[in-house]
Amino acid sequence: MTTMTIGTLPTFVHIREVGPRDGLQNEPTILTTAQKITLIELLAATGLRAIEVGAFVRPQQVPQMADTEAVFAGIKRQPGVVYSAIAPNVIGARRAIAAGADVVQVFLSASESHNRSNVNMSIEQSLVQVAEMATLVHAAGKPFDAVLSVAFGCPFEGDVPIERVLDLCQRLLDLGAEQLTLGDTTGMAHPLLVQEVVRAFRARFPRQPLRLHLHSARGAGLANLLAALQLGVDLFDSSIGGIGGCPFAPGAPGNLCTEDVTHLLHEMGIATGLNLPALMATARELERMLGHEVPGQTIKAGICKHLRDRGEG
Repeated sequence: MTTMTIGTLPTFVHIREVGPRDGLQNEPTILTTAQKITLIELLAATGLRAIEVGAFVRPQQVPQMADTEAVFAGIKRQPGVVYSAIAPNVIGARRAIAAGADVVQVFLSASESHNRSNVNMSIEQSLVQVAEMATLVHAAGKPFDAVLSVAFGCPFEGDVPIERVLDLCQRLLDLGAEQLTLGDTTGMAHPLLVQEVVRAFRARFPRQPLRLHLHSARGAGLANLLAALQLGVDLFDSSIGGIGGCPFAPGAPGNLCTEDVTHLLHEMGIATGLNLPALMATARELERMLGHEVPGQTIKAGICKHLRDRGEG
């Protein structure tokens, strides 16, 4: 029987904001370039030190990301903030480099079916692209990170073997990836599985930092976050307002919500460096831009009084 492991919680958690990319890509309302720039600049003012600005993909496939070059050109960059972009292939990597992305995030899936649905290639074809992308990105003097989707389960194939996930991680590291992100792309993870995967990753790569990209599609996002925290994971992706998801997989809505995650971490005494009221104000501005409520709960319920008393609200 698998049991939960409860270790020492981290004292600081680093959040990468993915709302401008993973959030907006699943929204039927396409924000203007000016709105996207405003959103990113508001996010940078909250204390975030990593923001995923957009994706360099085919506009006909993801029209919400068609103006990513213009967004990069228009944002006023804050010192100390890393502005990254997603690229699925060599063409996308060239565009990301030309646009001035600080970090290029390459991505592929841990299942053949999702990889073909997401980028229209086999996993092996994606890895050939990743090798060429790594050469381009490193020649430009930039780091590249790797994101492995459906690492906790595939909507087309079901369970994904952990050994397959780890073997793909090894191949990505061999190609020069500086950081690895494991994605629960359609919210199929649960706390026991999260801990099983994290323990296996740590056993295989004891010195390699691990970032998790968790979704709340089935309501388990914060529980999975806690399970990872209990094993010392301190790098996470989240999306302002909890918007987003993968447009190429069924049942994929529901990113972790940045302000909900921040509120929970602050309640637990874990620092984030983020200004929670500023995040909530940004989420409300996002609602105005989109014309509908966002899934996040903290902007509806408010900040707990004891956090306000501690100066965290």
